[in-house]
This record gives sequence, C-alpha cells and structure tokens, in this order.
Amino acid sequence: MLVLGIVLFALGLLLSIAWHELGHYSTARLFGIRVPEFMVGFGPTVISVKKGETRFGFKAIPLGGYIRMIGMIPPAPGERIGRSRRSGPFQGMVDDVRADSVRDFEPGDEDRQFWTRKPWQRIIVMLAGPFMNLVLAVVLFAVVLMGFGIATPQPVVNAVSECVVPASQAGPGCPPGAPRTPAAEAGFLPGDRIVSFDGQSYPDWESLQRAIRDARGTVPVVVDRGGQQLTLYPTLIENQVPDLDRPLGSDTRFVTASFLGLEPIQPVTRQSVGQVTDRIGEMLEGSVYAIGRLPQKVPALFGAVFLGEEREANGPVSLVGVSVMGGQVLEQERPVAVEVSIFLNLLAAVNLSLCLLNLLPILPLDGGHVLPALWEAVKKRIARLRGRPDPGPVDLARLMPIGVGFAAVIMAYGLLVIVADIVNPIDLGL
Repeated sequence: MLVLGIVLFALGLLLSIAWHELGHYSTARLFGIRVPEFMVGFGPTVISVKKGETRFGFKAIPLGGYIRMIGMIPPAPGERIGRSRRSGPFQGMVDDVRADSVRDFEPGDEDRQFWTRKPWQRIIVMLAGPFMNLVLAVVLFAVVLMGFGIATPQPVVNAVSECVVPASQAGPGCPPGAPRTPAAEAGFLPGDRIVSFDGQSYPDWESLQRAIRDARGTVPVVVDRGGQQLTLYPTLIENQVPDLDRPLGSDTRFVTASFLGLEPIQPVTRQSVGQVTDRIGEMLEGSVYAIGRLPQKVPALFGAVFLGEEREANGPVSLVGVSVMGGQVLEQERPVAVEVSIFLNLLAAVNLSLCLLNLLPILPLDGGHVLPALWEAVKKRIARLRGRPDPGPVDLARLMPIGVGFAAVIMAYGLLVIVADIVNPIDLGL
C-alpha cells in the first residue's frame, strides 16, 4: 500500500504539472504564439506524439515540465535572428540563449513569437500556469472541506489533563512534582458540554479557548452533564501554550497565558462556503510565510541529511518527499474516506505551493518573465506620454546570466531537499 500510494500520488503530481503547463499552452495558442513542445518532466524523452504543430510527451525525470514557445527571447537590437557575436563567457551565454529561443523557428513564425506579443498578453501567458495550480488547489480544498469535512474542535470535553506541563515539554504521563490542572481540581469530566464560561456562551472551541487564555483567577463555568447543568469554579493558572495566531503551517510558537486543562472533542464536520474561503485564505497566508522562510531552513536540512538530526515536520519537502507522504496515507489502516481526504488535501497543498513558488519574480520561474514585461509596459507608457518612439522590448537575454545563477541556487536547494526526503523523510505520524 505504501508503494501504491507513492505511485498514485506521483501520478497526481504529474497531472498537476501538466495542468500548469496547459495554462501556458492554451493562452499562448489563444494569442497566436507557436508552441512546438509540451513536455512533462525533464531529460530524455520517454514517449511523445505530435498533434498539429505541437509535440506532446513525457520525459525521464518527472520533477517539472515546460512548454517551448517560439521566440521567448527577443533578438538583440539591430541583429538578425541567430547571429552570434561572442566576446566573453557572459556574452556567449546571452547568444546561446537567443539561439535556443529560435531553435524551432520556421518560415512564417516571424509574427508568431512570444516576444512580439503585447506585454499584457505575455503576462497572461506566464501567469496562466500558476493560476491553473491555484484553481486546482481551491477545487481540491473545497472537495475535502465540503465533501469530506475536517476535524473541528467543539466546546465539549473529550479528556481532562491531569497535570500542568509547559506545551514545549508535553509528553506521556506527568513528571514528578507537576501540579494538577485547574480542570482536574474543579471536577470536569469527559462528556461535559461547556454551556457558558464566565457568564458568556461560545459556539466553537477556538473562541472559548481564547476566552480561557484571557481570563484570570477563579471563573464560573456552567457545564451540561447528562442533561443537568452544573456550575464549576476552576482557578486558572498561567502556563506555556501554543500560539493560536501563528500562520498555518509555520513552526510552532509558544506564549504564556491562562490555562484550564481541557481537550475538546473533534468530530469531522463538513464546512460551509464561507468557512472554505476562510480556510483557503489561512492556507495562502501560511504558504506565503513558509516560502519566505525557505532560506532559513537550510541549516536544519543540512543537519537532517549529514548529521542525523530529526527532520522538521514543517520543513520544506520535494515532490519526491510529498509522494512518500502520499504512500504513508494509504499505508495506514483508516477508513477509505479519511485516506482520500488526506490524499486530496496533500495534493491541494502541493498545487498551492507550485502556484506561489512560480510567482517569485526570479528567472527561470514564471514570475521572472512577468517582471520584465511589466517594466516594458511602463517604459512604453512613459515614452508615449513624452511623445517619444517605442523603446522596444526588454532585452531579457541579458538577464539570463543572473537567471542561471538563480537556477543553480534553486537546483542545489531542491537537490538538498530531495536527498533529505530520501535519507530522512518526514513522518506524517498518521
């Protein structure tokens, strides 16, 4: 089941990549740009078929994909297509990029090149890929949240903690000398439904939890126990607890706040459209936060690979690692509906990450092509307002040495994550 899960999730990733490239392909065709290649994967071609003027296929290394558009890079001012004037390593790299841009150039393609399209059209073509991943992520999240539901804490007691332990040191059993929790001292029992806390009723666990943390001293709590209402008087104490306001998916942070010592029930509940929207917003915020912290994760990755340190549960993961997670889902003895829900949730999270990562304004990512197009549009607008001639396209080829540097960093980081996923994979703990 582990192997089957890995294979199925890998297929889901390949479909996500193809879906991303379909966004680029369909909008490129819409604007009349010729697309000679549509490939999923990199390296040697495994299988391909030509349909119309485009060759579709799969390559040996399934870690990405691409479409080849004619004329991604404009020719140098005053030069013919493909002309070379090498005068150094960087200039040679620039010339090679220009030559590769027109590698499949054919007679009649003069007006079907990517760079000849208006800036807004090029921006749409480059943003269409990440947008497709965003659409797929939203659909998958909606299916999971509205169709299957998620564990939703309710203001009903599932368990009463026996002793007060800082959250960062929590573990099985009570350490010697640990005081009893206010909930245990006050006589709370599993099954108690919290009717009111300090005279105020709360419809969900999160709002009740925040009220507990803000309260001080002895507080009256009305509970429904077997149809009878009882008033309990716990005396709250301060304790180290997880921060409720940290971005979703970020490292756990702790704060000091009032503590009661109750664990709520968490029934699986289908979410409304409004709740789905809020949840997706939280996931977007968490993903942006996590991407911004990627450089800070390098020491932990290095330790996980070379020093045998424990892998961070919220650390970066490659397509290889997330496929292994998909295998872990099917490996567990759980109801099919639960496994499918976790499976789809993982795939949705990957698509959300693919969307955001590709929007970064660095070459060779999609955002790295959007930024020059925006600058070109600004230059054209300024020239028009000043009555000056069109300044022409941004010479993207001259940015390629920088792009190659970024690509090398991205590949090195990705390789480190892949090695970590192989030698020290993240365990979902399902």
